[in-house]
Amino acid sequence: MPTDAAVIRHNWTQDEVERLFALPFNDLLFRAQTAHRQHFPANEVQISTLLSIKTGACPEDCKYCPQSIRYNTGLEREPLMELEKVRQAAREAKQGGASRFCMGAAWRRPKDRDMDRVIDMVIAVREEGLETCMTLGMLTEAQAQRLADAGLDYYNHNLDSSREYYAKVITTRSYDDRLETLAAVREAGMKVCCGGIVGMGETQTDRIGLLIELANLPDHPQSVPINHLVRVAGTPLEDTKALDPLDFVRTIAVARIMMPASVVRLSAGRMNMTDEQQALCFLAGANSIFYGDQLLTTDNPEAARDRQLLARLGLKPAAGEGGKAVLDLARDPAA
Repeated sequence: MPTDAAVIRHNWTQDEVERLFALPFNDLLFRAQTAHRQHFPANEVQISTLLSIKTGACPEDCKYCPQSIRYNTGLEREPLMELEKVRQAAREAKQGGASRFCMGAAWRRPKDRDMDRVIDMVIAVREEGLETCMTLGMLTEAQAQRLADAGLDYYNHNLDSSREYYAKVITTRSYDDRLETLAAVREAGMKVCCGGIVGMGETQTDRIGLLIELANLPDHPQSVPINHLVRVAGTPLEDTKALDPLDFVRTIAVARIMMPASVVRLSAGRMNMTDEQQALCFLAGANSIFYGDQLLTTDNPEAARDRQLLARLGLKPAAGEGGKAVLDLARDPAA
């Protein structure tokens, strides 16, 4: 096992990653924090905001997702959002401290007739001085190139779990379908945002498999969201046994070690995490969060709580590629 925490590798093996997970907790976090500091400022967190630009009625059967048309979760369907509403949301996100604005649409794949409106959204958000990210489902090579030509910075397309566990969660698109979209995104020249979900009933071996898939891609995803399952009533995973919080922290730490130059985002599921668990995740190398009261359709910690937590930990928002971070951690949350 290499000792240089800064090394970028694409040949991780099952045995090596098992040994990482088996390290004493303090040793694992020390190694992860060492890797983190060799690639990133020690006390900066990248702030993103996520907006659902088209909600519900997705034909896929992802068992964790309240937006699937197959499950009765009480979610109201909403058509593709109007451009000016997206622009206003981006403006508010920047005023709130975000440096990246992420937009998600509940599609299996975008139709070509929708691409013009989506591209207008990319251009509008960039005009507000924010990095842009989208998740629209699977893409053709031509669609990926159109998004890249419009200036989209990141495309999100998660692998969700290991290849072996994937079919127990999703049957309407294959693992290779997802990898083909990631290849199209890379070929088009966009940055890749790709991670997964833990706590879906998978084993540690499956979490290892997910991280190996990500770390052994031709290029590490520039952004790696690690989501903790949000157990939504009406979905098949609503009664899944909760994951041990320290197992989640270990997953963050191993992701940081395996992909030391990637931004590791503490994503969905923070509503159910204590401040102490989130602090351990930052110590383990997480350096990005979604900021704002809601993700696509599930709740997120209130902005005031996040400001307080980051201030208590002495963490500062990282400036994005679009400019200076403006989140005022000292601002009175009641103001």
